Amino acid sequence: MEGITSKNCRVIMKGIILAGGSGSRLNPLTSVISKQLLPVYDKPLVYYPLSTLISIGIDDILLISNPNQIDLFKKLLGDGENFGINITYAVQKEPKGIAESLIIGEDFIGGENCALILGDNIFISEHLSKSLSIEFLGGAQIFTKTVEDPQRYGVVNIKDGKPKEIIEKPDSFISNQAVTGLYIYDKYASSLCKSLKPSKRNELEITELNQLYLNNDDLKCLPLGNSSIWMDAGTFDSLQDSSNCISSLQKRYGRLVGSPEYEAYKSNIVSKDYLLKIIKNHPKNSYYTSLEKMLKQD
Repeated sequence: MEGITSKNCRVIMKGIILAGGSGSRLNPLTSVISKQLLPVYDKPLVYYPLSTLISIGIDDILLISNPNQIDLFKKLLGDGENFGINITYAVQKEPKGIAESLIIGEDFIGGENCALILGDNIFISEHLSKSLSIEFLGGAQIFTKTVEDPQRYGVVNIKDGKPKEIIEKPDSFISNQAVTGLYIYDKYASSLCKSLKPSKRNELEITELNQLYLNNDDLKCLPLGNSSIWMDAGTFDSLQDSSNCISSLQKRYGRLVGSPEYEAYKSNIVSKDYLLKIIKNHPKNSYYTSLEKMLKQD
């Protein structure tokens, strides 16, 4: 395809965006539309995890959603051509857990390494794009962020730089290091997920998969650090906070945050000329005007 650059400099890795779930925490907003299609300032929420995968050089992505919403994602993202990538789709019939996405996506993964990201998670971190795909040599890799309310998350206890224990929504304090919604797995992840048993809430828990890697001393944990931003936009407050944060950052720096087109350009997936041609077919609103300005300045 004209304008698509060579992949030879990048590590081959598949990417999965899980955009399923019932959206119960955001009802009635999600009574007719997926939460990942709700706006976070000037973009659909799903643009942000998509941008994160592209920023680490992934250009082959599977999006998983429920049967009622999958066609809306197809209408929004298409086959990925506008971003210079390949996007395919699969259905999760019922919300049976994050780990099930690796079973649904087994054929897509095809025995390669895979990055799995939750469709309501927003990452703003240079650390990811600089080190992630280069450092990954196998096993599993998770990313943590210091939080004030660890009881809301899966948390990991780290000693001497190594993860020692992972607990989902602990009743008592073991750590303030929350496991974020980005996971990197080797080719064995899908097979391991098939060995998992449903939890009390009838889901295949991603924490249990991570525990299997931990038991084999094959789990690496990377703190994102204070300069990185991680937001889980799955509640009313966090959705609003995320919009406010993106708005503030873009106004402060005069640049888009979470633009999959621009991340594709930065990652050498597409050329500047390729994107400028695509922009001509879009409305002259602030998003595309800002994108055009950024490209011409670089």
